[in-house]
Amino acid sequence: MATHSKAVLDFSPVGKERDVQTLSRPSLSYWQDAWLRLKANRRALVSLFLVIGLLLFTLVGPWLWRVNPAAQDLDQVSQPPGVDRSALIVAPYTPWLAGEVPGTGFRLAEPATTQSVRLAWDALPGAQGHRVYRNIFPVGAERAYGIPRAEFFDNSTLTFEDRLDVKPGIYYYTLVGLNDDGSLSSETSSLTVEVQRVTTVAEARERGLVASDVALAPGDSVELALHPLGTDYLGRDMLARLMAGARVSLFIGIGAPLCFVIFGVFFGSVAGFIGGKTDQVMMRFADFVVALPFLLFMILFKIAFGIGPGESGVMPMLVALVLLMWPATARLVRGQILQIREQGYISASQLLGAKTHYLILRHMLPNTLGVVLVTLTFAIPSAIFTEAFLSFIGMGVAPPTPSWGSMSNEGIKTMLTTPHELIFPAMLISITVLAFNLLG
Repeated sequence: MATHSKAVLDFSPVGKERDVQTLSRPSLSYWQDAWLRLKANRRALVSLFLVIGLLLFTLVGPWLWRVNPAAQDLDQVSQPPGVDRSALIVAPYTPWLAGEVPGTGFRLAEPATTQSVRLAWDALPGAQGHRVYRNIFPVGAERAYGIPRAEFFDNSTLTFEDRLDVKPGIYYYTLVGLNDDGSLSSETSSLTVEVQRVTTVAEARERGLVASDVALAPGDSVELALHPLGTDYLGRDMLARLMAGARVSLFIGIGAPLCFVIFGVFFGSVAGFIGGKTDQVMMRFADFVVALPFLLFMILFKIAFGIGPGESGVMPMLVALVLLMWPATARLVRGQILQIREQGYISASQLLGAKTHYLILRHMLPNTLGVVLVTLTFAIPSAIFTEAFLSFIGMGVAPPTPSWGSMSNEGIKTMLTTPHELIFPAMLISITVLAFNLLG
């Protein structure tokens, strides 16, 4: 009979293996989780890059584009972006001694330049005199001739030199005959004139278009100053003014919301945590502030600050925004605090002796951070739009201080002839408001 030796391991307990549920997702902080959620939302991520781009445009742009936003380039007034900047060198202006002008009909006596447009004509049939009109649009059946430039009550003068604010481009001149009583006759003649930009050697050197040691002669060409986004109706660089206006608009649009959101968080957290009659009194006061008309108080603050007509009202605008816009944030934070203070960990902290300010700052406010950030991202575009609206109607930032709202107000007056003066500031307002809304 075989024998089997017993080993110690034969009597050792068998090990048991169990699959224990573990966390597959690492522990993340609040900001790490927020960044992951932001990266998953493509529209919000694009909006974040737009906001960063606007901040770089505002803060870094003036260091790269060193042009004075108040400087005027009178050779390029209301010029859209991308226009021809060349100017022909000509001799200095000399008065025109009109003599015999070759040709017939309504004609140019010599090539039209920004120095002068010299016109000549033959007397219209039956006309006892003539009136010369200039227009920047073609004259149609409605007979809108434009602005009258000269009037002659006899046929002894058949020439005219136009030097009134002549700019490069196309003008439409109309010659209209006059009756005996000075009324307009049905006899007309029209002429389309293309004006060329010219300058003299002295003007080119004075404006820094060429170096003092460069030889120039009539017939040469020079390049005028570059304006990537064109100029406004006073010849000021649009890009430089948009950058300067961005500082004003974003200062108001970001500074005011930060102030009234912080105050609203404090007010709402105190009201929600204390509760009772104190909460009721504080919320009724918030309701009273909501009922106050913003525009009326904006006017009152301008009077209180001594801001007269035509003066910039940045400080009254900031004060009005901070004092009247906080109740919405206070209500949201109060609702969150009322919900959070009933949680178990709040009661545990109170049993352990936590003070009121510690509970609010350490446990409650961090849990309302999501609501506060969303409120802030919606308050910023609202404040930017409010500033643009007030500046647009003349109650906010006043010229010559640039802001996007005041620039839109100036651009709307000439939007039919030079639409770029309105399009660029309005586009920046729209992009900024949309970016902050999508980011929130």
